Amino acid sequence: MRIMGLDYGSKTVGVAISDALGLTAQGIETISRKEENKLRRTLARIESLIAEYGVEKLVLGYPKHMNNDIGERAERSLEFAEKLRRRTGLEVIMWDERLTTVAAERTLIETGVRRENRKKYVDTIAAVFILQGYLDSLYLDRAEVSSQLLDE
Repeated sequence: MRIMGLDYGSKTVGVAISDALGLTAQGIETISRKEENKLRRTLARIESLIAEYGVEKLVLGYPKHMNNDIGERAERSLEFAEKLRRRTGLEVIMWDERLTTVAAERTLIETGVRRENRKKYVDTIAAVFILQGYLDSLYLDRAEVSSQLLDE
């Protein structure tokens, strides 16, 4: 089962996809739009990628504040999640994305990507971090269940 990770921003959506086994996340692209509320083409592109990769579940970054409060960006992400659910019929998991953009920026710096090129990749890398965090949590859940079964 393939899972898609999304980093929803005011003018871009970073997209990542899992491998068929659900172990690793790979960046696919960043979808851009001119205005924040113009989502028709963005949603159509996401639908196209869902069909192309056979996606069965979506993981959407949930930008909570560091103190765990939910601000305007998080509210907009929840609204976007609802649009995705209605349009695709797929389950949308909200995943805490605190510091993923910072980590993505740091990764790009460490790998030598020039400053002027980083903006092209940062949202896609953030989507990879969001999705990989979710995939890792699934792996840890499976490992915990296996451990409990062995103990019985």
